[in-house]
Amino acid sequence: MISIVGSGRVGASVAFLCVSNGLDDVLLVNRNKDKAIGEALDIASAIPANSEFSIRGTDDYSQLSGSDIVVITASVGVYMKDRTENMELQVKMIKEIAQKIKRHCPFAIFLIVSNPLDVLTYFFQKESNVPRFKVIGIASSLDTSRFRYCISETLSVPQSSISNALVLGEHGDSMVPVFSGVLVGGNPLFSMIDSRESITEDVRSYWKKLRNFKSRSQFGIAKNTFDVIDSILHKKEISIPASVVLEGEYGENDVSMGVPVKIDQNGIFEIQKVKLDDIESSSLKKSSEKIRNYIQSIHT
Repeated sequence: MISIVGSGRVGASVAFLCVSNGLDDVLLVNRNKDKAIGEALDIASAIPANSEFSIRGTDDYSQLSGSDIVVITASVGVYMKDRTENMELQVKMIKEIAQKIKRHCPFAIFLIVSNPLDVLTYFFQKESNVPRFKVIGIASSLDTSRFRYCISETLSVPQSSISNALVLGEHGDSMVPVFSGVLVGGNPLFSMIDSRESITEDVRSYWKKLRNFKSRSQFGIAKNTFDVIDSILHKKEISIPASVVLEGEYGENDVSMGVPVKIDQNGIFEIQKVKLDDIESSSLKKSSEKIRNYIQSIHT
């Protein structure tokens, strides 16, 4: 069973993809029970005729029992200027969710989508005491998708011609697009651009530009989350950047940030080491320090 805590736009979009592709039974959990039931009733019409799976909504956390995967998309409110605007309240929320989950489905794999992503991934793992490789923050893969799009728009090339694009670090203003390994049509990206600053700014501010046209993003993160769920349930390996609590990897301890990982049916099974140039290494260090400062600022 796939359980999704939070029935807003992102949670409902993830549920729709899981149901319409016949992945597994889906449970929507929301503090507003009617919202969860309503979204479930709507999405139920997308169940394929040959699917044996169903979807239902509830506000009862005990129904999480038996979940294989739990996706957390819940939020206390909408941020407008920065993903850390509601950080104290979001951390309080994630700790409460972690306590409930410990009682009902401690052996699931947990995908964190709520913001501030890296901070919440850290506190969920610590509060739940779930093994760190079973708590996966889904966001750097979205940033990587945006990085690839920005490159394609800048160079007027199809995204399919771009390989090795990667974004690491914070899912926030200090995220680190890794230019040094990117190939476009087999050629180094650096042979086609004068500097990295413009594209870096485009990637970091992508969500702000999007909000000039709609209230918030939903489909990109939903698809990136679905890809991980699909990989886990179908026992397929997937390599993406994702946020995980680090214990020495990339020279970092006791912080969660986006790094390249390999995921299979058991969660993360490897943190990959990729070569970074001096600018990228320095930027990643600054990004980790920023996340750590956020973590340390929370009154526990």
